[in-house]
Amino acid sequence: MLTVNIHDAKTNLSKLIDNAVKGESFIIAKAGKPLVKVVALAMADAPKARVGFMKGQMSVPADFDEFGRDEIEGLFSGRS
Repeated sequence: MLTVNIHDAKTNLSKLIDNAVKGESFIIAKAGKPLVKVVALAMADAPKARVGFMKGQMSVPADFDEFGRDEIEGLFSGRS
């Protein structure tokens, strides 16, 4: 990974940012000590999560919220 000092980063900021957007992140250092890592943010046109993509692929029983009710109540009331 490319490491540049602060002065060079200021001088070449546009070029460094263009490269970072293309996936070439870099580190800015002061007196040879790394300070920050610059990486591109996720692009706005990145694919979004598809809500409901599994619709019709599985089913949830109507009484699913009743499973283990007695056991759970017993655990909370001190009966095990």
